[in-house]
Amino acid sequence: MSLASIGRRAVWALVPLTLAACANLPGKPVELVDFQPETFDSTAHSRHFATSPALACEAARRTLLSQGYVVTSTKPEQVSGRKYFQPAPEHHVEMEFRVVCAPEQGDNDRAVVFVSGLKEQYVVRKVKESASLGVGGFGSLSLPVEGGLDSLVKVASNTVTEPNLYERFFDLLGGFLSKAVPPKAAEDAASAPSHEDKP
Repeated sequence: MSLASIGRRAVWALVPLTLAACANLPGKPVELVDFQPETFDSTAHSRHFATSPALACEAARRTLLSQGYVVTSTKPEQVSGRKYFQPAPEHHVEMEFRVVCAPEQGDNDRAVVFVSGLKEQYVVRKVKESASLGVGGFGSLSLPVEGGLDSLVKVASNTVTEPNLYERFFDLLGGFLSKAVPPKAAEDAASAPSHEDKP
């Protein structure tokens, strides 16, 4: 039997493997028909407080910290925090809350607090790799194979719309308002000399 004949048989033997690998590739996403989830009638994302915007956002920062969130960004009138969950070995969830505190009608003693939660879901998947198989007389054939490395792939991302969750957030924020100190005042207090330092 000639080398060319052996090569042809090897190629034909690999065709089913190639087709099977291609069959596992994800298909085209299902098209969304007239998908309109927004109605602009939600009242869960905001609440009014009789305090300054800076103090309201400091209370929001403490609220996130009290629940195990990592504060990723903080400004006098804006704060963000992120928390990580793993409900299953191959399922990873991240929650991020963004809070904006704005004055009302030019009054610095009244603020409206806006909050929005974002939930992102990831799954662990094997990284696809390719292997080249040399066939005499035909060159090489590249085949997809299962890799040995794992990678997190985002499978979902959506805004949290559960009203009860935001209700509990604002209740906690209100509890921290009486003890919160605006960032500027906290910095001044930290830099002030103590009684022991005075002559």
